[in-house]
Amino acid sequence: MFLGEIFGPDLLIVVIVVAVLVFGGAAIPKLARNLGSAKTEFEKGLKNAKVTDESETKATEVTETKTPEADK
Repeated sequence: MFLGEIFGPDLLIVVIVVAVLVFGGAAIPKLARNLGSAKTEFEKGLKNAKVTDESETKATEVTETKTPEADK
């Protein structure tokens, strides 16, 4: 069985109807907004981690470069 056969448009409609019944019509936009802000915060965290890793790599390269000069 392929996932395309399992997750069709009919299943999507069922999931939406169940979500409306469980959360209520007014809560769904709030839930979507929270998911969007969580995604944004996650991406910011990834970007900050990448910048921090690059800074640490540059600092390590500078330290390694200066160490042989100090030995001479």
